[in-house]
Amino acid sequence: MATGDVSWDYQNLIPPLVSGCRGTLDARSAQSARSSPARSGAIRFFLDQHGRTRDRALFDLAIDSKLRGCDLVKIKISDIVCDRKIRTRAIVVQQKTGRPVQFELMDDARASLLRWLELRGGSLEDYAFPSRTDHATHMSTRQYARLVDEWVTGIGLPSEDYGTHSLRRTKASIIYKATGNLRAVQILLGHTKIESTVRYLGVDVEDALTLAEGTEI
Repeated sequence: MATGDVSWDYQNLIPPLVSGCRGTLDARSAQSARSSPARSGAIRFFLDQHGRTRDRALFDLAIDSKLRGCDLVKIKISDIVCDRKIRTRAIVVQQKTGRPVQFELMDDARASLLRWLELRGGSLEDYAFPSRTDHATHMSTRQYARLVDEWVTGIGLPSEDYGTHSLRRTKASIIYKATGNLRAVQILLGHTKIESTVRYLGVDVEDALTLAEGTEI
């Protein structure tokens, strides 16, 4: 990919990233902000352009896994690697619920993770994303949050509107919008109660009516 002295308009790249609504917004504005498109494709482009191999792998894993930050940073190489290949599906036990949750790893994520792990080295029992100060421990959630801020501001988006939960929510929101299947999204997010999924996605009456209007009997 050419870099040179080209000025790139990241805002016009695709696909969408969902806002995390960290600002002080009223309820309806918050719903709108959560569904407004930003640009996850722009973040990938930004990270590739700046040679941030680790960050690209972390971003792709965050999007596909839909994990909370506290679970994402504790991923071990053995969780995502089998027989020297990146798994197509993985499973981890959530810190918050103590329950296992499965997730898929798509081609782009597997490719970026493979590039990072080849560069990183280490054994299966090592953390995939080690701390910057002690490679025997995992990256902190605070460091992860700082990285997300860098990615977001790097493509010209306001960091106060986006956080680590934006990445967790992004694919889940797209799946819900495409299918209307709350139960499937609940499973993917590892929520114990479907009410949590409803609140997390910001599902409201307008969403329900839109789904109903698309169904004829």
